[in-house]
Amino acid sequence: MPLRPLKSLATGPLSGRVRVPGDKSISHRALMIGAIAVGETVIHGLLTGDDVLRTAAAMTALGATIERADPGAPTDIWRVHGVGIGGLRESEQVLDMGNSGTAARLLLGLLASHPVTSFFTGDASLVKRPMARVITPLEQMGAQVVSRSRGRFPLALIGSDQTVPITYRLPVPSAQVKSAVLLAGLNTAGITTVIETQPTRDHSELMLRHFGVTVVTEILEDGALAVSVTGQPEITGRTVHVPGDPSSAAFLTVAALLRPDSDVTILDVGVNPRRTGLYDTLIEMGADIQFDNRRIEAGEPVADLRVRASALHGVTVPASRAPSMIDEYPILSVAAACADGTTVMNGLAELRVKESDRLAMIANGLTACGAKVEAGADSLIVHGTGRPPAGGATVATALDHRIAMSFLVLGATTAQPVQVDDGTFIDTSFPGFVALINSLGGAIKPAEANS
Repeated sequence: MPLRPLKSLATGPLSGRVRVPGDKSISHRALMIGAIAVGETVIHGLLTGDDVLRTAAAMTALGATIERADPGAPTDIWRVHGVGIGGLRESEQVLDMGNSGTAARLLLGLLASHPVTSFFTGDASLVKRPMARVITPLEQMGAQVVSRSRGRFPLALIGSDQTVPITYRLPVPSAQVKSAVLLAGLNTAGITTVIETQPTRDHSELMLRHFGVTVVTEILEDGALAVSVTGQPEITGRTVHVPGDPSSAAFLTVAALLRPDSDVTILDVGVNPRRTGLYDTLIEMGADIQFDNRRIEAGEPVADLRVRASALHGVTVPASRAPSMIDEYPILSVAAACADGTTVMNGLAELRVKESDRLAMIANGLTACGAKVEAGADSLIVHGTGRPPAGGATVATALDHRIAMSFLVLGATTAQPVQVDDGTFIDTSFPGFVALINSLGGAIKPAEANS
């Protein structure tokens, strides 16, 4: 695939009212759970980025019927005709999950308790990402995994309809591992429990409850959370309204905070408290962010965000906040580079096994743009000066959509343009990102590969 270099230039204020694409995490789960429900699930606002389309293609290959209703309509509506718990069939083709770690890990869990053999692969980034953290509990339940590289794609998953329920304590906070085990538990007789010492995203629990599954969350004596599902329920199709992705809204939020006199409203954003760590941090840094029209849709809290340009100052971000903002550290680091004072971020080891080694990518990119940065094994310190760094660099993205978008936001405020070597993978999570930023007054445009 040819590279698509992009360049971002400083402009005037950003202003307008916009919507960001649907939440990626919720979109994946709506498709998967709809595919194992009985009857029709109608999904409004599904993210149509490549990651989610890979999930739709996989669920179709496994027996569900998924169709997009009226592609020309202002809001996407998708219809899923499910096969019921335990009804997924063996795919006749390799399940290529592209760039999506979420789709890959959740689908491993879903298929672990089906008596089918499934072959998985992914793109150049996904085949480097660790899967052992998911494989370990699934093998304890009775599934088998065969791969040439232990814990990496490509691999074969040999599922079973004789899986046993387990109680599994997560060694590291991971909503994806938690969700994989809970999904495996759906077609397993008995009660399957996951224990997490730090709360992670609970979209799976909320979505399962929305579909009628009994999900129980208890606080243990040591303060950990035990999340349990009772296996082999009968679930029926539901209507799901997918809110705007707060991880996508984060890029517009920081862009508006950094451009003087900006005033941007982002409509219908998911504000699940386990996803709002970035917004809590930005407000601590002095950001003017207002949450309007709060409401609940399909179990998920939603609000409209009004963001106005603000002078930010450095803060210390506790490691305990990492699970609620793990995908937002790249864009937070951009905000920190423009803030007054030092921002210290701890508990970032998980960033080293994302689509890229995000910790290294952030540090290298900010340094190239003129910021002073210190990166540790699981920490990042950004020394802000109260004004944007100089910019003027071409930043390597390593196929990472969040790295690309973060540095394009930085380029909207630096004196010299910032270029990213490839913006192709932005569409995996935020289709239309460039057009949306430009509609607010930004200036992102194609660049020459050698410029």
